[in-house]
Amino acid sequence: MEGLENMAFIAMAVSLVTYFFGKMNYGLTKSSTMLTNFMGTSFLLALVGGFICDTYLTRFKTCVIFACFELVGYTLLLVQAHRPELRPPTCVDNINHQCVEATTGEAAVLYAGLYFIALGSGGIKAALPALGADQFNERDPKEASQLSSFFNWFLFSLTIGAIFGVTLVVWISTTKGWDWGFAFCLIAVFLAVLSVSSGKSLYRNNVPKGSPLLRFLRVFVVSIRNRKLPIPENSDELYEVGQDKESALNDHHEILQKTDQFKCLDRAAVITSSDDGSPTTAERLGAWRVCTVTEVEETKILVRMLPIILSTVFMNTCLAQLQTFSVQQGTTLDASINGFKVPAASIPAIPLLFMFILIPLYDKIFVPVARRITGIPTGIRHLQRIGIGLVLSAISMAVAGIVEKKRKNVAIEHGMVDSLTPLPMSLLWLGYQYSIFGAADMFTLVGLLEFFYAESSAGMKSLSTAISWCSFAFGYYLSTVVVEVVNKVSGGWLANNNLNRDKLEYFYWLLAGLSVVNFGVYVLCASWYRYKKFEVIEKNDVLKEIKA
Repeated sequence: MEGLENMAFIAMAVSLVTYFFGKMNYGLTKSSTMLTNFMGTSFLLALVGGFICDTYLTRFKTCVIFACFELVGYTLLLVQAHRPELRPPTCVDNINHQCVEATTGEAAVLYAGLYFIALGSGGIKAALPALGADQFNERDPKEASQLSSFFNWFLFSLTIGAIFGVTLVVWISTTKGWDWGFAFCLIAVFLAVLSVSSGKSLYRNNVPKGSPLLRFLRVFVVSIRNRKLPIPENSDELYEVGQDKESALNDHHEILQKTDQFKCLDRAAVITSSDDGSPTTAERLGAWRVCTVTEVEETKILVRMLPIILSTVFMNTCLAQLQTFSVQQGTTLDASINGFKVPAASIPAIPLLFMFILIPLYDKIFVPVARRITGIPTGIRHLQRIGIGLVLSAISMAVAGIVEKKRKNVAIEHGMVDSLTPLPMSLLWLGYQYSIFGAADMFTLVGLLEFFYAESSAGMKSLSTAISWCSFAFGYYLSTVVVEVVNKVSGGWLANNNLNRDKLEYFYWLLAGLSVVNFGVYVLCASWYRYKKFEVIEKNDVLKEIKA
């Protein structure tokens, strides 16, 4: 399902800016902003899917329902692309881009289609990785060691789908028409639903455990209410579901151990003097009068995760530039390779092919070797893996600036600054920045997914997976802000609809410098983080103890 759904989604991610610019007659900067807003919203809406998974539905049902939303979105875009009356008239002055933009009605159809896709894709992003990871029992040492490999191969499936998306689907859109491209995406998502549904009888399905957001709110409310109470020196005096083995059967089956960070939240687990002295269930105490240590630690985990996720946002701001401005760079270059004309939107195939080779090498060679050296099942810790990706993203932006400088020099030397004719410079030059960023994405994306899934409690797996995708959302939104701020402060580095007259190389170098600063912040956050510790309550053992 991931391969098929991502094939459609990535094809849109790399080519929609061209559709907005060439078919809907929006300006270059606005087209880039529309795309980054769409991408950011799709990742942010993963929170909706994650919340529904943990609170109401199984992850399987969530995947199917949100895929149906995505099907509606592609249907709307297909209809608009097929019927000229739903689009603005063709632009006659492409050099100065003096065109009639889409009317309100035409824009409404476009935005409705886009954000149905965003909602559907966001829900799948939250539910699908967690659904796959649920098939591995973390309590079984053998299966637990395979969980890390699952996330690597999940990214491998994502990569294969993306390769077909940026090559086959983009080729169909540019040569056969956008309606054919959207139709292909529609069919791919439909097949994705059939694919995941074929395994329905085999899956281990999660049991929704209630709203994690409500549990977080309770911890904060109760800790504020008990703010004047002393915290017992003996942590055993704090309330824990483990004191009631029978209720443990219906709760998380996981007892989180007390940590020393954010001690103020521990007051939520303090049993007040107004209680009857020997509580046995949370119901007797009252849900809004006391929380378990596990619920407090669950909240602490979320608070500890926030600096990590925020310090990875800027990397995805850089990614947004590769999916917008770099695609526009590609439209100005010679796209012929051995007689075959490569669509500019297919440039991301270069890092994807690099990842296609690198992921199996990482999983089958690097991880086993590193595991023997470090003794860590995943080879290196999740936070170390994320850090490597951040370093590579900074290098990628620096290289992107160098390539753009060379591209502009070629345009000036040949007197082609205002020409629409492709420059005598190969499209493959963009492969340098894309390849380096592809390696960065391999390290950071899987590191984030695995980190948030492994570190979250049993009752918030999907929501935590969704939070990891929020790094992409905030990165795309920040990209919009960065572009606008840079334009105003710099006097218009990116204000023209002509890249040959813009100062894109300065923008890339600015991003490289800010990425270095961001990495320094990340190192501080990662060194401060404390990994969770927990014990598992086995159902059979609890039943034996209750019977005894």
